[in-house]
Amino acid sequence: MHCKITLLFLFIIACCGPNVRAQEGTRLSLEDAIRLAQQQSIAARRAATRKTFSYWEWRNARADLKPQIVLGGTLPGFTRTFQEIVQPNGSVDFQSVSNHNGVLDLSINQEVPFTGGSLFIGTYLQRFDDFIKDTTLYNGAPIQIGFSQPLFQFNALRWQKKIAPLEYQESQQQFAADMEELAIDAVDRFFSLMVASIDLQMARTNEANTDTLYRIVLEKEALGKASRNDVLQTKLEGLKARKSVAVAEQDYATGLQQLNAFFGGTPVEARRPVLPEELPELTVSLDRGLDEAMKNRPEYTAFQRRLLEGERDVAEARGNTGFSAELVANFGLSKSGGRLNDVYTRPQDQERIFLRFTLPIVDWGRAAGQREQALANQQLTIFEVEQDRQNVEQGLITWITLLEMYRQQVSLNREADEIASDRYQIAQDRFVLGNLSITELGIALQENVKARRDYIQSLWNFWRTHYTVRALTLYDFEQQQKISYP
Repeated sequence: MHCKITLLFLFIIACCGPNVRAQEGTRLSLEDAIRLAQQQSIAARRAATRKTFSYWEWRNARADLKPQIVLGGTLPGFTRTFQEIVQPNGSVDFQSVSNHNGVLDLSINQEVPFTGGSLFIGTYLQRFDDFIKDTTLYNGAPIQIGFSQPLFQFNALRWQKKIAPLEYQESQQQFAADMEELAIDAVDRFFSLMVASIDLQMARTNEANTDTLYRIVLEKEALGKASRNDVLQTKLEGLKARKSVAVAEQDYATGLQQLNAFFGGTPVEARRPVLPEELPELTVSLDRGLDEAMKNRPEYTAFQRRLLEGERDVAEARGNTGFSAELVANFGLSKSGGRLNDVYTRPQDQERIFLRFTLPIVDWGRAAGQREQALANQQLTIFEVEQDRQNVEQGLITWITLLEMYRQQVSLNREADEIASDRYQIAQDRFVLGNLSITELGIALQENVKARRDYIQSLWNFWRTHYTVRALTLYDFEQQQKISYP
């Protein structure tokens, strides 16, 4: 009879023992989870939209520096009314007015970033029809050339030309960083589901085992080899196991819902998360990591941009608070007449040039205060950039150091998991043979579950650190190439 009980127990354990690695179903790997997150999640679409916005912002900044061709006019310009006319003696007379005054002009404008001025070349034509007197007049300028040049003023275009490329580069790097941050988020959500899946599998296995043990204890009690206390203890463990299954099922369902929402509604119920036990073989040195971060991370581009913006603000404070002037000149040919060809027949030259200026005389220290404020803000920016640089580098050093430590922990916890699993199997065999108490068997089970969870947690820590190092350097140390996304 004892032999039959032993064989029955071993057969059931072989069929439904704590083998959480071999289950049927479509696989959901960590790489699949990351790919779905980067392709379909709301966060990915939001990052792509920000990238698109930054691209067009950069394109607009570039367009501002290129020639602008503008066609303008007033067509039609019809008027029929009574207009107030002041007479030579000071009285007012209201006369009927019926005319058409149309204007058409074409110009090419070019901003000059180096000087901050602007150039233009253009032509215009005006036609005036007086319907009451039945007359037509033409006025126009076949060609006009002019420029406007600020003097001793802040040159916004010059600074825009310096800063806009950095803003665009920063946005491209930020998109890659956002994608890698999504990978980190996907790792956390994947392993949260993995832990829930493992807990559910182990809870079901434990439930099956406790049911088996309960039947065996009943057989032992009938043979006088087990006490009533052992029977009650085993039955209590079975109740606990069923309760654990209910809790684990709820946790797993919640994890699935959260993962579905994270993937943008993509259902993953039929896909089983697979534990990523194969670790990449790579070595990340501190010097190499820092070097790649300086070349690839958006923070370092932002450091350059912020320092330039500090210099720009100082230049703006100096340029807008003292003496300033603007030189405007216009040269061209113009003519008027009763016929259209009169405008283009022997046109007369026209010139216009003037200088506008402002010179603050008394401002009670306002200009000096603005300049000092800009200088102080620039100095503050320098300190903040240096502090932020140190924080970024210190964080990267910490994560690179943790990467190797977690790799070692994975190896140690894998071995501990295997030992705990073997020990639990031996404890089950000894319990069947009567060489182990139900309490000692429970302790072996708890140690087996703990070892398994520690192993999964160490894998979680490693993969999260692995993708964090990728995100902080934007460099793939496996493929030895910079990380970029189209």
